[in-house]
Amino acid sequence: MEKNAGRVKYAVKNIIFGWGGNVATMLLRFALRGIFLMKLDETLFGVEDLYTSVLTMLSFAELGVGTAVNFSLYGPVARGEKEKVKSYMLLYKKAYRVIAVVIAVLGLALLPFLPAIVHTQEISAEQLRLYYLIFLFNTVSSYFVAWKYSLANAEQKNYIQTNTITVTKMVTVALQMLALLTLPNYLLYLLIQAGVELAQKIFISRYLDRRYPLLKEKQVEPLTKEETGLMVRNTKALVLHRVGDMARLQTDEVIISSFLDVAMVGLLGNYKLIVSSVSNYVNVIFNSVISGFGNLIATEGREKQLALFRVYRFFAVWIYGFSAVGFLLLLSPLLELAGRFIGKELVLPAAAIAWYLTDYYFKGERIVLSNFKTAAGVFEQDKYLTLLQGAVNLVLSVLLVQRIGLAGIFIGTVVSGLIANLTKPVIIYRVCFGRSAASYFWDSLKYLAVIGVSLAILLPAQAVIMPQVTVWKFILMMGVITGVFNGIFLTAFGRTEEFRYLYRLVKDRLG
Repeated sequence: MEKNAGRVKYAVKNIIFGWGGNVATMLLRFALRGIFLMKLDETLFGVEDLYTSVLTMLSFAELGVGTAVNFSLYGPVARGEKEKVKSYMLLYKKAYRVIAVVIAVLGLALLPFLPAIVHTQEISAEQLRLYYLIFLFNTVSSYFVAWKYSLANAEQKNYIQTNTITVTKMVTVALQMLALLTLPNYLLYLLIQAGVELAQKIFISRYLDRRYPLLKEKQVEPLTKEETGLMVRNTKALVLHRVGDMARLQTDEVIISSFLDVAMVGLLGNYKLIVSSVSNYVNVIFNSVISGFGNLIATEGREKQLALFRVYRFFAVWIYGFSAVGFLLLLSPLLELAGRFIGKELVLPAAAIAWYLTDYYFKGERIVLSNFKTAAGVFEQDKYLTLLQGAVNLVLSVLLVQRIGLAGIFIGTVVSGLIANLTKPVIIYRVCFGRSAASYFWDSLKYLAVIGVSLAILLPAQAVIMPQVTVWKFILMMGVITGVFNGIFLTAFGRTEEFRYLYRLVKDRLG
């Protein structure tokens, strides 16, 4: 009971700090994007989103070392084994320094090919390369500090990293807004971000050294052959996961830029900004409990693990289903209102957004599965799965974008993602719980049925309430979606054990 209370305490603390940070940064990011679109060419936003995706792809060189080390730390931290923690952290430090060099070399090798990837006439090749080098510097420099966060996260103190990122974002965005209003220059805009982030990395590195003196100790025992072997096996499996994820998750922007136009990447970025601003509140909850699950798996039996997994999954479906329905009905109307304010067209085709949000919902289920797998250290069993997903995504997206445009890219993403939605539950239930996953899929059908009923009611209601988009009709539609979806969901699942557990948890915390 005491262990469970500790996990809940840390999870709640992580969630509170995460939400607080999201409120502040979300408001600033929306204001920044509006000022940016008024002061600079929207194509630059497309370039920014494209470069972010490219460098995320390059980060596959991380090869899953961080995930493998984080998993290995849960046990020693829970047992207070200081010397073992030191051994893992030294390995992590050395690995990340090598990774930083590899990413720098790969990133520089891409420089000559940037004009072929970025389809635009508004920005010169020299500017494209200069902007890219700044993004590359930000990415590479982060690896010299990122490894230190793992110890705090293993102690379930994710809020340290959350608070650091929040303060950095707030300072960066505030300075960038001031620069855009006084001297609208994209190079200055990027240099501000690079400067603030560099200062943050230096500060947090020194702070973590003081908080965890063991990071600076020179006498470190080597890992045993068994421990090293487990790390190597997990890392090899995660290499395949990373490569497959890169091909599936980080190629959409590159395909859009190559086959359509880089400006469309920027338009899609408007949708992603809104979705991520809202979903970040949800992700804070789910990511905040990973370390708690690691502790749970290290100290509790299978039945307790399964019960909390079902609660975790139920809550994810509720939140992701509700937000997916809301986004489907309100996202384009919101951007239509924003476009009127800044005098630009921001709306993308409805079919493309419908497929994008379909993937958003199923991604919510995959987050639950992936987080639990990570906490349990289940990496080997599906190590080839992401390679298959990546291949399916690339082939379908490239073929369909040439036939039906932007929607084709998201169809490829949805189809490739569903492969994981069908296979990962089987692996988790067999390996972690020792039972069939039939109940998981039966629950999936019930959840989809409830979402389908909600849409069958809300789509006609939208046509009646909001034939033309106005602020007041938009607000009214928000209220209708909230009442209808949650009313149907609670009617269907309000008596389940999962809902009762959440109700008791909230009631106890409020009490």
